[in-house]
Amino acid sequence: MTEGPSREEIVAALGEARARSLAVLDPIPTRDQARQVSDLMSPLCWDLAHIGHYEELWLVRRLSDTAPTDPAYDDIYDAFKHPRRERVTLPILDPAGARRFVASVRERALDVLAETWLDGHDPLLAGGFVYGMVAQHEHQHDETMLATIQLMDDFAHPDADGAAVSSTATRTTRSAATDVLVPGGAYVVGTTTDPWAYDNERPEHVVTLAPFRIDTTPVTNRAYVTFVEAGGYDDPRLWDADGWAWRQEAELTAPQFWRREGGGSWSRRRFGRHEDLPPDEPVQHVCWYEADAFCRFAGARLPTESEWEVAAAGTSLEHANLWRAHDHRWAPSDVTASMHSASKWGALQMFGDVWEWTASDFSGYPGFAAFPYREYSEVFFGHEYKVLRGGSWATHPAAMRASFRNWDYPIRRQIFSGFRCARDA
Repeated sequence: MTEGPSREEIVAALGEARARSLAVLDPIPTRDQARQVSDLMSPLCWDLAHIGHYEELWLVRRLSDTAPTDPAYDDIYDAFKHPRRERVTLPILDPAGARRFVASVRERALDVLAETWLDGHDPLLAGGFVYGMVAQHEHQHDETMLATIQLMDDFAHPDADGAAVSSTATRTTRSAATDVLVPGGAYVVGTTTDPWAYDNERPEHVVTLAPFRIDTTPVTNRAYVTFVEAGGYDDPRLWDADGWAWRQEAELTAPQFWRREGGGSWSRRRFGRHEDLPPDEPVQHVCWYEADAFCRFAGARLPTESEWEVAAAGTSLEHANLWRAHDHRWAPSDVTASMHSASKWGALQMFGDVWEWTASDFSGYPGFAAFPYREYSEVFFGHEYKVLRGGSWATHPAAMRASFRNWDYPIRRQIFSGFRCARDA
C-alpha cells in the first residue's frame, strides 16, 4: 500500500470538503433546505446532518470510544433505516441546527486526530483510510445535494449563473477519430495499493478482454437529439423488456430536464434556468435504459466496466472537468474543447463531465472482503444495480480514480449521468 497523507493533508482534505458543503448550501433559503424537493432525495439539512453523524461515528466515537452527541441520531441519520421519502417526517435538525452539529463534530474530530497514531496496526488508520473515507463521503453527499438542487424548479442557484469553461480547460487538437481500438489481452483492473480506495475497488485482479472499440468521447446532446427525433423513444425494438416497460410507465420522451421549444429546437433546465441545449456537451440525466437503447440505435453497445477501466488507462485527472475548490463549472464541458488528456489508447474525457453508464451489474471482485462495513458495498451487489464510471463535473478529485465504482438503479436520471458507446472489434 502506498504511503498515506500527513495530518496536515488530512486536515486540509476535511476542511475543503466542509467548505464545499457550506458554500453550496449557503445561498439556499432555509425553507428550501428543510423541505423535500422530491421523493427521490432527502431534505438538504438531513444530508448535512448525516455528514456530521457519519463523521462522528468514524472519526470521534470509533477512534476515541466516546458517547454520541445524541443517541437518537443513530436512528434518524442512518441511511439504511429510513428511505429518502421518509426522512422529512423524522425529527431532523433544522438547517441552523445541522450547521452547529457538524461544526461541533469537526472540532472534536480534529482533537482526536491530533492524538491519533496514524502508523498503528488498526486497518482503519492505515494510510489514513478512515479519514479519506469520511472526506470522500462528504464530497459524495455534496454531489447528491447538487442533484437535489437541480430538481428544484423554483430556485435558481446563484453560483450556477453561466457555465463558462473553467480555467483548467486546455484546448488541444482533438483526434478526428470517433472511436479508438483497444487490443484484446490480459489487463489488471481494480487496486490493492490506493490508500483511500473503497472495498469494492479491491483487490486488483486480471481480466481477459477481447479486442473492442470505444467512442473517443461521451455521446453528445447533438447525437442524442438525432435519436429522439428519429423516434427512438417510440421503437420497442431498441429497448430491452424492462427498459421498454419503464419507458412506458414513466412516459419518457427525452432526457430529464429537456424541453422542446418552438421551431423544433430544444432547451434544458439547469439549476433553475432554461437555456438552449448545448449541442456539443455530453448528454446527461439519462438512465441506463435510455443509454442502452441509444447504443442499439447506433449499432453499438455499452462498454463493460472492465473495458471502460482499461480504455481509461493513462488518463490524468489534472485537466478533467471535476469539482475543484476554486475552479469549477456547473455543467459538462464541450467535447470539442478536449479538456482531458487522452488515455494511452486515445480515448478522451474519461474522467469528469458525466458519470458513464456501463453494461455491468454491481458485484464484488474475486477475493472481495467487506471493509469497514457491509452496508457500504456488499448489500448492493446484484443485478438490480448498474455500474457507472469516471465521475462527473460535480465529482471532487478526492472521490475519483480509475478504479472508482459508482452504482445506481437503471431507472435513475437525476444523477449527472451520460455514457459512451462501445463495439466489438
